[in-house]
Amino acid sequence: MNPFRALYLTNRLFQALGIVLLLLLMGYTFPIAFIVGKISLYIVVGFFAIDFTALFRPKKPFHGVRFLPAKLSNGDSNEIRIYLENRYSFHIRLRVIDELPYQFQKRDTVFTLEINPGQNKILSYYLRPVKRGEYHFGYVNVYVSSPLGFISRKFRFSEDVIVPVYPSFLQINKYEIMAISQRLTELGIKKIRKLGHHLEFEQIKEYVQGDDYRTINWKATARTSNLMVNTYQDERSQQVYCLIDKGRAMRLPFEGMTLLDYAINASLILSNIAIKKDDRAGIITFHQKVSSILPASKRTHQMSMILETLYNQKTAFKESDFSRLFTAIKTKVSHRSLLMLFTNFETLSGMERQLNYLRKLARSHVLVVVFFENTTLQELIDTPAKKLRTVYHKTIAEKYLYEKKMIAKTLNSYGIYTILTSPQNLNVASINKYLEFKARGVI
Repeated sequence: MNPFRALYLTNRLFQALGIVLLLLLMGYTFPIAFIVGKISLYIVVGFFAIDFTALFRPKKPFHGVRFLPAKLSNGDSNEIRIYLENRYSFHIRLRVIDELPYQFQKRDTVFTLEINPGQNKILSYYLRPVKRGEYHFGYVNVYVSSPLGFISRKFRFSEDVIVPVYPSFLQINKYEIMAISQRLTELGIKKIRKLGHHLEFEQIKEYVQGDDYRTINWKATARTSNLMVNTYQDERSQQVYCLIDKGRAMRLPFEGMTLLDYAINASLILSNIAIKKDDRAGIITFHQKVSSILPASKRTHQMSMILETLYNQKTAFKESDFSRLFTAIKTKVSHRSLLMLFTNFETLSGMERQLNYLRKLARSHVLVVVFFENTTLQELIDTPAKKLRTVYHKTIAEKYLYEKKMIAKTLNSYGIYTILTSPQNLNVASINKYLEFKARGVI
């Protein structure tokens, strides 16, 4: 490779040349300044030659590599690390520029540091994607300068790579670890005492001493002439489906992410908790039609299948068709299940158009409608009114928030459970409702 293609002149060199030029110009008035200027020019040229030789003569004097995760977690801070190793025999200064994907719209990922000879350093920074899909990382560019600092040599490594951004799998690990260590309360998850003892029939067997006499099966006893009893086991494995609305109402943004992305992340976390609780988790997504159905299961690879199912989900521009959702559930979901419907109703009339289908679902299943508070309106209401226009805006905002509460109240009156929450509290609210139903034997 031609060394001059990797050669970059630094500000220090231009500053030195500027001083030399000034001295030479002053030589027209002061002859001594011209002599000093010529000497200074020779010194600058000599330093330039020494600097060039020191930086470009060694072979493979510098090594670097960027460590990227196999996939990034949407909505979370993902760590990116860059390993840098100085193989020069002298102290070097570095300027590191990482070519980030255009989705981040960041042009300031620049690091400056110094490394002693024979040593290495690791740079670490975090990226928070807010959209699922493929992210294209370019090269890592490193500009190396010697202590003289007249020029710098450019190194490029970790060539172009594409990294997919998946739903928030980091949150899965976070909640799972907290659950294992019994520290879910630190995340806002309520500790709910389990009520009663829910059993399901297992088999009929011959009575042995110690069996509960209340479980005697008199019909089986009469047929066999031996005392027979029913045996039961804890009713544990239930079906939990996350129903994700992909209609236009889920396109609303919050902190860079759409409501759909928040629903997808919550569905992923809730599914993992359900499987850990020995329940079967499934996914159904819909808009004008039902686009994907993953049957509920607790098999080993179920979470991987859920993650892949949710990866490519996108919002639509039309209103969702709840009649098709009802038909699909009636056809595909035969057992009574917990249905967590992630949607967003902005008006009471909008909800009433779908109420008939929601009531039909609630007759056969435990239906929870999860929809979102408008946090922007809440901030407007909390802002003191100083002008008449602001009072008008606050009145309209209060009307819309009141309508949200009326939506929840109306659904509850028909036996449909609801969760009205802000996007940032969605995970905790969903898990709390699931654990509450689990403890009280609702499912």
